[in-house]
Amino acid sequence: MSKQSTSQDFASRPVDPERWIKSAVSKSNATASNGFTARLAIDVTPDQRARIKIVAFQRGVTVADMLRDLFAREFPITDGEKP
Repeated sequence: MSKQSTSQDFASRPVDPERWIKSAVSKSNATASNGFTARLAIDVTPDQRARIKIVAFQRGVTVADMLRDLFAREFPITDGEKP
């Protein structure tokens, strides 16, 4: 049998869990105005992935929410397009 590791290498607790939970709940409810989302897979280097995750954690948001905001800024809906 294997023993459970007591190391915290896998995940650590956020410094302020109340703020972390509330920010995720308030943003995740407004992810898509029509209630549907689509999954998008992109290939990034391990270094890029690490930097993205660190920045999202520092900002107190999820990677998905941060990237949705980025895409909304960079690719706004133009006249004649469906939202």
